[in-house]
Amino acid sequence: MRNTDRTNTGHRVVIVGGGFGGLETAKNLSGSGLEISVIDQRNHHIFQPLLYQVATASLATSEIAWPIRSILARKKDVTTMLGTVTGVDADARQVLLMNGMRVPYDTLVLATGATHAYFGRDDWAPHAPGLKTIEDATTLRRRILSAFERAEMSHDPAERASLMTFVVIGAGPTGVELAGTIAELSRSTLPKEFRRIDTREARIILLEAGQQVLSGFAKNLSHYAKTSLEGLGVEVQLGEAVTEIDAAGVTVGAERIECETIIWAAGVKASPAADWMQADADRAGRVLVTDHLTLQGHPDVFAIGDTVNVAGPGGRPVPGIAPAAKQQGQYVARTIKKRLRGQDTKPFIYRHKGSLAQIGKRSAIIEFDKVQLKGWLAWWIWGVAHIFFLIEMRARVLIAVNWLWTHTLNRRGSRLITQSESSADRKDAPDGRL
Repeated sequence: MRNTDRTNTGHRVVIVGGGFGGLETAKNLSGSGLEISVIDQRNHHIFQPLLYQVATASLATSEIAWPIRSILARKKDVTTMLGTVTGVDADARQVLLMNGMRVPYDTLVLATGATHAYFGRDDWAPHAPGLKTIEDATTLRRRILSAFERAEMSHDPAERASLMTFVVIGAGPTGVELAGTIAELSRSTLPKEFRRIDTREARIILLEAGQQVLSGFAKNLSHYAKTSLEGLGVEVQLGEAVTEIDAAGVTVGAERIECETIIWAAGVKASPAADWMQADADRAGRVLVTDHLTLQGHPDVFAIGDTVNVAGPGGRPVPGIAPAAKQQGQYVARTIKKRLRGQDTKPFIYRHKGSLAQIGKRSAIIEFDKVQLKGWLAWWIWGVAHIFFLIEMRARVLIAVNWLWTHTLNRRGSRLITQSESSADRKDAPDGRL
């Protein structure tokens, strides 16, 4: 194996992951006289809170994803590396890449995020994709739009019914937002465009094993969300877990639901960062870190974002959301700089900015301490907050215009069916064509 070239003898900070936490760390360290490297297996940063709008044809991929090199182009002391990390040699202080390269570090920041968790049933993954990447979003968009196209061409009532049934598993923010938006797509956007089917007859079913939707919110807001979803035509089923998923449908309790489009929004698991470091982790694989966001026994290794389990106010884990990752990135950058100056550092303190969830194109809920908002005003605040967090001004303008177009004219301009389909994914079209 070979080492990367060292151009000088400065303190080397390696950041694994180009998400909110990783980029915030790099930006806040830049200009400090350090050698900074950002490694990611993809060349782009994704604004994950709006991935569901790509999946439901409201936004284009280029509006919520940007090249990491472009984001960091003006940070001359930051090197961007496209590579897949396979492990960490903590003794040698080196990050191991799939291509055989070893990247040396003096300080390591693990900001590697999370992926889907199927609770031991990984065989469900091909039938019920989750939503964490651009590839996931375009796959879901293809499946949703193709289902309507295939229903339009079908002469079999049972097949049509299966094609026009959409099941979303998990009633957290992602599941609620997906279910509500698919309902609006079928009832507001598509009806005038199809001749042989009435897209308003589509069934959108939201399944949740728990007793309420959006369980992280107050019960009155959760009830409002459920009622709003039902007003959009979403069938909300609570209190029973999914027991089987296959290519033809879902089994929940004693009920069998025949459907061809299933979306998984029920759980996540952390990246293998804990395995790389042989560190303690919780049941979701999140690294257990100190109150300085370092690994036990490895003060030179920080972990942030969805990768970690760290206590917030009241002892509850800090949520895996963008504001939390950004706060952690800022804290890690400050801590590294203080350490190099020989200054004392304080523990990380998370400041909760509030919880938000969109239910429909004119409805949302917001909770911050004792302040609760719902409905139209909450939706406006939700939109402003999301636009504020976007990285590029161009993206802010484009998304604002797209939302105005969508919410005033009921049109969605990103309804392209792209990405090839395998014969396994399309039983009726072995040659992969519609």
